[in-house]
Amino acid sequence: MLYTLYELNRAAQAPLRQMARWQKEAFRSPANPLTGTAIGRTAVAAADLFESITRHYAKPEWRINSTKVAELDVPVTPRIAARKTWWQMVHFERNNAALLAARAKARRAEPDPAVLIVAPLSGHYATLLRNTVETFLPDHEVYITDWVDARAVPLYEGRFDLNDYVDAVIDMLRLIGPRAHVVAVCQPGPAVLAAAALLSEAKDPARPATMTIMGSPIDTRRSPTVPNVLAKERPLDWFEKNLVHTLPPPYPGALRRVYPGFVQLASFMNMNWERHVDAHWSFFEHLVEGDDDPIDKHREFYDEYLSVLDLTAEFYLQTVQEVFQEHLLAIGQMRHRGHVVNPAAIEDIALMTVEGEKDDISGIGQTQAAHDLCVNLPKSMQLDHIQLGAGHYGVFSGSRFRREVYPKIRDFITRFDQRLAQAAE
Repeated sequence: MLYTLYELNRAAQAPLRQMARWQKEAFRSPANPLTGTAIGRTAVAAADLFESITRHYAKPEWRINSTKVAELDVPVTPRIAARKTWWQMVHFERNNAALLAARAKARRAEPDPAVLIVAPLSGHYATLLRNTVETFLPDHEVYITDWVDARAVPLYEGRFDLNDYVDAVIDMLRLIGPRAHVVAVCQPGPAVLAAAALLSEAKDPARPATMTIMGSPIDTRRSPTVPNVLAKERPLDWFEKNLVHTLPPPYPGALRRVYPGFVQLASFMNMNWERHVDAHWSFFEHLVEGDDDPIDKHREFYDEYLSVLDLTAEFYLQTVQEVFQEHLLAIGQMRHRGHVVNPAAIEDIALMTVEGEKDDISGIGQTQAAHDLCVNLPKSMQLDHIQLGAGHYGVFSGSRFRREVYPKIRDFITRFDQRLAQAAE
C-alpha cells in the first residue's frame, strides 16, 4: 500500500511540477517586465526549488571521461565487463595508447594492479562512489560492482539474497583473474570477508591478494550507533511488516516484495534533517542571487543523493538479521549455502581496515573486528587506519579521503602486489 501511495503522490505532483515549469518560463521571458527583478528571480528560484525536491531522480551516469597519469590526460570509457540478472561489473577502461605514454613518462614498467570496488547495496546506486573510482583510476585497473534495482527485475527471475551477494563477489573476482585486490565500501564488508574466506578455504586462485574494508559493520556490537541500536531493538517481523512493500504495476518487478529506496532515503535524511533543510534554503538563496558555483555543487550532490534503488525483501531482511541482530559472522556462525564461513582460513590475503573518527553509521571498532576474525593471518599482512575528523562518507569520498586515506590504501595494495610479482619470478 505504501508504494501505491508513493506513486499516487508522484502522479498528483505532476500538474504542480508543470505549473512550476511554466512559472520559470514566464519569469525568464524577455517580454515579462519582472524578469531579472528581485520578484522575478525569487519566483524562478521558488519554482526551481520545488522542481528539484519533487523530481524523480533516475540512475545517474558515471560521467568519468578521463584521468591523469603522470600529469597526462588518459581517456576513460566505462564498459560493462560482465552482466547477470542482479548485477553487472563495470570496467573503467583507460585508453591503452595514452596510458602507455603516461607510464613511460613515469617510468612505470609493471602493469597497474586490478582492483574490484564492491559498492554497497543499501539504497544508492554504485555511482555514489564516483569520487572513489576517480581517485583509484590513475594507479589501478578499476572495476566496480553495479547492483541492479529490484524494481527492474521481473518476478520470474527469482530471488536475490545475501548468499547471492557473496556469490556475485566471488564470480567477479574470478572474472578479473588471479590475485586481484578487493575494496569493500561500507555495507558489503561482511559479504566480502565471507567471499575471501570461502575462496581461501578452497585454495581458489581467484582469491584476492589484498582486502580493504572501509567503514563496515563487521561487528556492530562494538561502539553501536543509532542505526545499529534501532536494528537491534525491534524484532525481524517488525521490519518485514513496516518496511517491506509490494511493487505495484507498471514496474517490471511488479508484485516483488522490496525494501523501497525511498524509505531508506527518508531514514538517511532524517538522521541529518536540519542539515538538508539548511542546504536547500541556501540553494534557494543562491538561485535568487545567481551564484552558479554553489548552485552547481548542490545539484551535483543531490542529483546523486536522491537517486535510489530498491532492495529485494530477502536480501534486506537477511542482512538485518544476520549482520545487525545476530552478528553471525562475528561469532563464527555465518553460513553460506549451508557451509560455515571460516575467516580463519584466510592466510595469504593482506587485510586493511579503514574507519572514520566521526562515523555515525559504523562506529569505531566495527570494521577493526575483521582483524580479530582472521586469526591465521600474519600481523605483517594487517593494517588498521582510523581517519581523524572523518565521518562515514569521508572514509571513501572527498578531499580528506583523497589526501590522507587513499595514499595509504594505494601503498598497501602496491606493497603486496609487488610481493606477488617477486614471488612469481
